[in-house]
Amino acid sequence: MHIPFGDFKRQYFELQRELDDAVLQVMRSGAYILGPAVKGFEADFAAYCEVPHCIGVGNGTDAIQLGLVALGVGVGDEVITVANTGVPGTAAIVAIGAIPVFVDVDPVTRNMDPRCIEQAITPRTKAIMPVHLYGLMADMPAILAIANHHGIPVIEDVAQAHGARLHGARAGSMGAVAAFSFYPSKNLGAIGDGGAITTTDAGHDELLRKLRVYGWERKYYSTVDAGMNTRLDEVQAAMLAVKLRYLDASTARRVKIASYYCEQCADLGLILPTTPAGYEAVYHLFVVESAHRDTYMTRLKAAGVSTDIHYPMATHHQPIYKRYAPNGGLAVTERQAQTVFSLPNFPELTDSEVEFVAQTVRSVAATIEAK
Repeated sequence: MHIPFGDFKRQYFELQRELDDAVLQVMRSGAYILGPAVKGFEADFAAYCEVPHCIGVGNGTDAIQLGLVALGVGVGDEVITVANTGVPGTAAIVAIGAIPVFVDVDPVTRNMDPRCIEQAITPRTKAIMPVHLYGLMADMPAILAIANHHGIPVIEDVAQAHGARLHGARAGSMGAVAAFSFYPSKNLGAIGDGGAITTTDAGHDELLRKLRVYGWERKYYSTVDAGMNTRLDEVQAAMLAVKLRYLDASTARRVKIASYYCEQCADLGLILPTTPAGYEAVYHLFVVESAHRDTYMTRLKAAGVSTDIHYPMATHHQPIYKRYAPNGGLAVTERQAQTVFSLPNFPELTDSEVEFVAQTVRSVAATIEAK
């Protein structure tokens, strides 16, 4: 048996008729830019995230960039964030001339450690950007308490946490703005690129709608600086609207798979994901930790189980971003970059495939422990 790490085709074939119909409807409408499909999806996704406003954009990186601009972040300003995720967030910060300031993460949740924020704040700090990594929200109450005390806005990076909750609040509803990615591998994935920004602030909503189309107040009339061309595509919006209807069911499947993995791997010496009380994780990824990561991955591959690393190099170790590395390093971030690896966890996995993954991990663990 071969278990892929992911399989976009399985999801398409499960929803083929509805997705095909949605695309054809757009094609036949003749409305291809910011038309009814985008407006409909924005309304649906805002309702899903339990916020009044959603602005569709071209991708998740643009969502972060425009979100920062809407918060007034610009050249020379500092944005506190984390380095244990992919580089898009940092790329968005740097793209507007701002400076990423990295803080360490909590060793259990793997999210921004609120205890590290205060010492990173300077007079140039203009935003704090936690990343809800792997499908678990960061400790937003603690982060917001610090941010509010200093008068600093918070932008949520929700690329990996569509639908997650913390004490009942949806991811994307707690910060001043929140950035979503609809990259195909996300819990809510397009058939291509796509992104969105959510906010509870009507002023941010108005500004962001201008920013995504060159700063236009109306066609051919620009009134806002730092605008760009980044619009959610009508076809992608139509397909996302279909997939949104199934998001809670697919999340439930991810959670069920993750629970089974945790049950089967509890006694193997692996560090497993933890969901603290009050949190509802959506398990975008099922990430474990082991000092024997390379051995696990090699032997799992040989046995037919695909794995991946999220992420093998901390952002402040990336060649282009080394200049932002903090003095003294980031101990937890750097350790986890050497130990984390991800097991397959997508909704279309069959029960027999999930069982095969778990039993194969157990078999590999036995060979490692026997050494």
